[in-house]
Order: sequence, then C-alpha cells, then structure tokens
Amino acid sequence: MTPTTAATLTPAQALRLALALSLGAAVSLGITRFSYGLLLPPMREDLGWSYTLAGGMNTANAAGYLLGALTTPALMRRFGPVRLLVGGAVWASLFMVASGFFTSAPALLLQRLLAGLASAWVFVAGGLLAARLGTLQPSRSGFLLGLYYGGTGLGITLSALLVPAVLQAASGEPHGWAWAWWALALASFISTAVLASAMRALPIEARAPVPAPSSDAAPHTATPVRRFGWALAGYTLFGAGYIGYMTFVIALLREQGAKPADITVFYALLGVACVASSRLWAGLLDRFRGGGPQAVLNALLGVATMLPVLSPSWPVAMASGLLFGAVFLSVVASTTALVRHNLPAAQWATGISAFTIAFALGQIVGPTVTGWISDGEGGLARGLVASAITLWAGALLASRQKALPALPDS
Repeated sequence: MTPTTAATLTPAQALRLALALSLGAAVSLGITRFSYGLLLPPMREDLGWSYTLAGGMNTANAAGYLLGALTTPALMRRFGPVRLLVGGAVWASLFMVASGFFTSAPALLLQRLLAGLASAWVFVAGGLLAARLGTLQPSRSGFLLGLYYGGTGLGITLSALLVPAVLQAASGEPHGWAWAWWALALASFISTAVLASAMRALPIEARAPVPAPSSDAAPHTATPVRRFGWALAGYTLFGAGYIGYMTFVIALLREQGAKPADITVFYALLGVACVASSRLWAGLLDRFRGGGPQAVLNALLGVATMLPVLSPSWPVAMASGLLFGAVFLSVVASTTALVRHNLPAAQWATGISAFTIAFALGQIVGPTVTGWISDGEGGLARGLVASAITLWAGALLASRQKALPALPDS
C-alpha cells in the first residue's frame, strides 16, 4: 500500500483509514485499560485485595498514562505520529503479556503503569492522525473523529467476549485469570498488525511530522492552552468520575447477583454503544465550538452511573451500560473537537496532549478514591454515587467554557 494525497482521498478510503486508526484506540483503552474491570473480581478474590488496592491498579495505569501524555509531543516530533502510534501499540501488547506472569501487587502495579505509558503514546498519536484525517474530509470530520474514539468500544466488546470465556476455560488452573491477560495480548498483537499495515495508505498530509513549537509565532497562532481552563477542569473531573464506573461497575453487578452470561452481555453492549456513538454525537461536535457538548455528555454520564445504584434490576443495569457506552468516549472526542475548532493545526498536538494530561490526572485520583470509599460503609454503591457527583461537577465546569475568538485566517 502506498500513501494517498488529500486530492486523491475518497470517502471510502477515509472511512477505511478511520476504522484502521480505531484499532489503536481499541488496543490503548478498550483492551489495555477497560478489560481490567472484567478481571478485577477474580484477581481480587484470588489475591486477597481490598477495593482500594484493586482501584490502585488503575491509578497506576493512569499515572503511566500521564507520563506518556507528557512525553508524547516530543516523541511525535522525533519519530512522527505514525511510528509512535504503531510502536506504542506493540509495547502496550507486550505489557499485556507481562500481566499474566505476576501475582505480587508491586509487580502488577508496575506493569499497569508501563501499559498506561504506552497507551498514551497510542491514543494521543491516533487522535492527532484522526483529527488530520478529518480536515481532509471536512463534511465528515466529526464522524471520522468519533469513529476513531469509538474504536475503544471494539476493544471493550472484544474483551467482554474473550475474558469470561477464557476465565471459565481456565477455572481449574491456578491464577486462571492470567490466561485471560494472554488472550487479550494476542488480540492486541493482531490488531496492531492490521493497524500497521493500513497506515501505509495514510495520506501524506496526515502523516507529516509534528512541527516543533516556535517562539517566533504570530500572536494569533500562539493561543495559550490555559484559555481552555474551564474545559480542562471539567475534563479532569470526567477522568476521575468515569473511571470509577468502568473500574467497579462489574464488581457491583456481581454483588447484585448478575450471572457471568449477564456480565458478558452488559459489557459487550456497552462496547457496541461506544462504536455507535461516533455517529450519534457527530453533529453536536461539529456544530458547537465551546464547552457545551462536554457539559451535556458529562451530565448524561452522571445519570448512567447512578442507575445501577438506584435499582438492582437487570433492565436498569442494561440501560446504564448502554447510556454510558453511548456517551463516555464522545466526551473524549469533544475535547479533540474543541482543540480542532479553536487552535491552528500547528498547535493541535499540544492541545490534545494538554487534555490528555488533564484526563490522566483525574484518572489517577478516581480509582483509588472510589475504591477507598467502597471499602467503607455503603460499599460499591456509595463509591459510584461519588463518581456520579464528580461527573455532574465536571459538567458544570465545562458549561462555562466559551469558544475562543476565531482566528483571522479561519
């Protein structure tokens, strides 16, 4: 496959490339991070963890993600976004393999940190490439961007289908959960191979190196990221709130009596809803330049998080999963759209990295705090209430974000 150009890129080619890029999101978040929610209950039972330690595993993952986000701009300038995307996916897959070889908490914490590091390289580089691809198809930019982030749903659905089946097959083995990590690693390697092959056809304009920051830039092209302060604050609380749900909702459903088959259906449909969200919210992301989309989506997530707390009935749990899946990745896409609407293309990498850092800061706090609350009176239900309140606070902050003044040449 040879790279195309903006002039020769067809809508069908753009769609195929966005789908291929979505495999990066599937590996970096759908599998590497969110599969842990399915593995937390058997690992906690086998290894004798508290909810605080179980949440700490995703805190370590988020800390690695923060480190990866901080280093991504420099790495993209050195290696280019395509090489960082594919290389990061390879490393993330390798760290998934390592997850099955350890039982000590410190070793697993280190593994989760390193997996988070590689995930950030993949996710930020993929987000930049998806944003660039969208500029080559302006009428469908919101859809293509949402499709990339919706790839996380593919990873979630795949995890939902793989993990319970492997856990059941390995139920007689010591530390049978290790086989699930290895199965997920194999899926990650296969996805990475497809991704690497498809990137050869990426348009030359999209795969261009990331320019170094220039101190000589004109004033209107040096828009400080701090002017996104309200959106960044809201996004930090989104990171803290949503990860509490994704870490502990499976454990809550199991406590409420959900069967393994029910868990598979719940998580698989959550993933399918993630994929569908790329079209569901595309118009919202294309139309509004301020923090309104992020505020609306955060508020809906708070509702989804509260549903299984308010009622243990299975239909309510399914509604919660479908609503959560249909919304949460579009919050991520909304921040990339905010950057794309308000900053010049030369600053997109910096803007996306700033939101990724805010996202990671929230995720560092969220799992451990939710786990600590869940270890106390009220259990997991009380922990998810705290997550919902955090999401609603994030919605309030994001609602105050205004669009930046239009650039003179826009």
